[in-house]
Amino acid sequence: MVPALAVADALRAEGAEVHFVGGERAEAELVPAAGYPLERIAVSGLSRTNPLKAARSALQAVGAVAAAWRILGRLRPDAVLGGGGYVAGPVGLAAALRRVPLVLTEADSHLGLTNRALARFARRVCLAFALEGREPPRYRVTGRPVPAPTTDRSAARARFGLPDDATTVVVFGGSLGARSINEAAIEGLAGAPYRVLHASGHRDFDGLVDRAVAAGECYVLRPYIEPFGDALAAGDLVVARAGGSIFEIAAHGRPALLVPYPHAAADHQTANARWMVDAGAAIVVADAELDAARLRREVDGLLADPARLEAMAVASAALARPDAAAEIAGEVLAAAGGAGQRSGPGCDAAGSPADAAAAIREDAR
Repeated sequence: MVPALAVADALRAEGAEVHFVGGERAEAELVPAAGYPLERIAVSGLSRTNPLKAARSALQAVGAVAAAWRILGRLRPDAVLGGGGYVAGPVGLAAALRRVPLVLTEADSHLGLTNRALARFARRVCLAFALEGREPPRYRVTGRPVPAPTTDRSAARARFGLPDDATTVVVFGGSLGARSINEAAIEGLAGAPYRVLHASGHRDFDGLVDRAVAAGECYVLRPYIEPFGDALAAGDLVVARAGGSIFEIAAHGRPALLVPYPHAAADHQTANARWMVDAGAAIVVADAELDAARLRREVDGLLADPARLEAMAVASAALARPDAAAEIAGEVLAAAGGAGQRSGPGCDAAGSPADAAAAIREDAR
């Protein structure tokens, strides 16, 4: 959802009307909250281990393509933007069948199944990372769109009750949280001589909150933080997974200790982490090697070396791609502009959240 909404905002700033198409996941709450209309389709991910569930998902996908066909027929978009999730598959296919220009985005260092299937129909595939064999002109490296970084560090710290001069470690594991990181942090960093701001995710929060309270005021536990840029602006070091959030970390110029999720498709989180490590912006601890003692040792070692931490911060900031959303929006508008004249009011285009597919209408701009 983060990159999709960032691109939607960039499109709207250029005068486009944006509609999202999605399911019942995060988009059901976040899209309306951001002020965009959301069209719903029923679709689920394809199981790779359960043939029965896979067959059910395949049948559901057929119905989803039909639903997407009807939605696009009603909205008459000038372009469709697919965000790579399984919801984007039926909408992208419907766009191809209706000959609506299609632009795709890939947020990770591995081209996902949906994007691999749709790439042949796309005017452009916008990549977060350079990928071997994915060359121009069809493919373009734009980086991953993220919200504009929070710049008021004092205000961000005040939000969490953190003193301006307190060294602070930010811990998070994505919207659901990461159990291995949550457990290692609550056990290893409680009582440390620095502040900890820990976003655990809702799933584990109830099991951690009493331990966080026992750790005292230096340990701030939240289930979820929105906007998350406030947490990154408040911190001096980040402990996190290595999903698309690494682009938000870079946007804020923060050094990182990354623990890649070991079961990510094609192990893409390890590749994501390597991107930051190779630039000198992060260190990596494998999930299987993470425990409270190891986390405490690594964090203490980094914080004890201010020169190294500063060099990592500079390297992190150098990786930021602040124009990613605008560049992708430009590709969508270029595709919409080449779609030819349509009857009916205005021009329409469609785009997509990470798991959803979205639609935009390009008014006079």
